[in-house]
Amino acid sequence: METSRPLPRLTCRAGRFGESSRVLAAEVPVALSYNGTTQAVMMATPDALVDFARGFTLTDGIADPGEITDIVVVETAGGYDLQIWLAEGAGARLATRRRTMAGPVGCGLCGIDSIEQALRPPRILPACTFTLAPSGIAQAMAQLPEGQALHDATRAAHAAAFFIPGRGIVLTREDVGRHNALDKLAGALLAAGINPAIGAVVMTSRLSIDLVQKCVAIGSPVLIAASAPTAQAVEMADAAGLTLIALARAEGFELFTHPHRITDTRAAHVA
Repeated sequence: METSRPLPRLTCRAGRFGESSRVLAAEVPVALSYNGTTQAVMMATPDALVDFARGFTLTDGIADPGEITDIVVVETAGGYDLQIWLAEGAGARLATRRRTMAGPVGCGLCGIDSIEQALRPPRILPACTFTLAPSGIAQAMAQLPEGQALHDATRAAHAAAFFIPGRGIVLTREDVGRHNALDKLAGALLAAGINPAIGAVVMTSRLSIDLVQKCVAIGSPVLIAASAPTAQAVEMADAAGLTLIALARAEGFELFTHPHRITDTRAAHVA
C-alpha cells in the first residue's frame, strides 16, 4: 500500500484560484493482534510495519523482544493486520491483562484501563556513562531533516531518529503519528541490534508523557525534540532518570532534566 499519493486541490494566491495537486500522506487503520486477538488499532502510515509491531510490543509493555516468535503483516481491504505471535508466558500475561481492560483508549495510550495506568511510573533507566556535547545536539537537529522523505513530500509526517555521537543519525522512521514513529524507531533499533544506551532519540514533535514512557522503555538515556514538552512529561523524565532536551535548534536548546549528561566539550563519548 502506498505511503502517499497526489490528490487534486484548488489553490488561492492573491485572490486568484488555480487547479493543481498535492501529495498527501496515507493514514490507514493498522491492527496489532497478539496470538490471534486484536489488542489495538492505530491510524498509521503503512510503512516499516514490522518495525512498528516489534516496537509497539516493547514500548507498550506487552512483551520483551525475545518473547516474539513471529510477525506476519496481512493486508486487509482497508488497512493492515499485524499478527504478532508471542511465546507462551507472554501470551498468558497478555490474556490476564486483557481481562482487566474496560475498553479502548486514545492515541498513544493503548490497552490500559485506568488513570493510574496512564500515569504509571516509568522504568528507571539503568546507570550509564553516556554524555552528549551541545555541538552533538545541534548536529542531530541539523541531520534530522535528511531522513524525512515523507515529510518533504507531504508536510504531514513526524519523524523519530537515533543519534550516536561520532556517527550521526543512524536510523530514522516517519509516520503521521508521533507515537507510531517512535514505535517504528524502537523496532528498527531492535532489528539492527543497536544498543539504545549509546545514543539519543531525536523527535520532530512536542513531548508528551507517553513519549517519555516509550523512550525509557526503549532504554535511551537522552530524548531531544524540536518542540516543547508538557509539564507532566518533564516530571516523569526527571523521575525516570531521562535527560530531556526540547526546543532544540541550531542556535541552542532548553535542558529540563538530568543535565549531567550534557558536557561542555566538543565531543561526546560513551564509556
